[in-house]
Amino acid sequence: APSPAGPFPDPPAVTKFAQDNQINVAVVGPEAPLEAGVADALWAVGIKVVGPTQQLAQLESSKAFTRDLLIKNGIGACPKYCVAKDMDQAREFVKRVGELNYVVKADGLCGGKGVKVGGEHLHSDEEALQFVEDLLKAGGAQPRVVLEEKLVGQEFSLMSFCDGTFCVHMPPIQDHKRAHEGDTGPNTGGMGTYSGANCSLPFVSEQDLQCARAITESVSRALKRKCGQGYKGILYGGFMATARGVYVIEYNARFGDPEAMNALALLESDFGAICAAIGEGTLRQTPVSFSNKASCCVYAVPEGYPTAGLKGAPIDVSGLTADQQAALYYAAVDEKPDAGLVTTGSRAIA
Repeated sequence: APSPAGPFPDPPAVTKFAQDNQINVAVVGPEAPLEAGVADALWAVGIKVVGPTQQLAQLESSKAFTRDLLIKNGIGACPKYCVAKDMDQAREFVKRVGELNYVVKADGLCGGKGVKVGGEHLHSDEEALQFVEDLLKAGGAQPRVVLEEKLVGQEFSLMSFCDGTFCVHMPPIQDHKRAHEGDTGPNTGGMGTYSGANCSLPFVSEQDLQCARAITESVSRALKRKCGQGYKGILYGGFMATARGVYVIEYNARFGDPEAMNALALLESDFGAICAAIGEGTLRQTPVSFSNKASCCVYAVPEGYPTAGLKGAPIDVSGLTADQQAALYYAAVDEKPDAGLVTTGSRAIA
């Protein structure tokens, strides 16, 4: 259904809606509006925003930006990487790190689906280089592809509330991206997530967690130095705990999906007060606490997702109890007068 605020990547439409409805604080959920400058437009008319400006949102909208930020500010936590602008650079990096010992990433936004891992999604150097070539051709006037050394370890997500100077970290969460049983399918936006009791994960040591928190705080400071403005919103780091230490896989500039459902279900404090504090820069003085319970979130998706998810398929939850239905989160669904709730091709219910 169309949004009452108009197309979300349209900053003037969102701003007008916010002004017409006397909105005090806006929380920008998806990455595309951040890349389009929705936060900038809202701040320009005095509306506080939980979500970074267009310049700061490059942390997610450009993987090359993030890798360079980490290296140039001495933060490290990076595998060997190459920002390839042509096939010769890509071939040289593939040769240097060894057969299938790499990850290929589109530089820009791809909804969590622009990454392929050597030996899992890519089965030969030739196939990998073809994927690089396809990404370069689709990359517009200044195409770039990021190639990285493949890491071995356990991935985890750490999301943090940030008010421009101060960060409050949420419990660590593990996201499972691969479709199909046994992680045999392609990458998705995220099929499910879980977090452990006591705001921890069984495979993440306290030392690893402290390291990830310190990296995020360093990234926040580095962004302020580079961009001349503080990051206000959610800093969402994807990390990997390896035998060599903690590495950054990526950063996102908003809540994770489905990680947000885990974190906010565990949040004991007033979310509205936290959002206001992010906008006002008073997070340090604002109570933030999480339950010590474990959490688990699983997505139901239409047949064919993520490559060609079935659209218009009816969604029937009548077999669930009232309590079970109340625990559902509806995502990529539509409502038809003659068919009720139907799928739209992406992740439907969590």
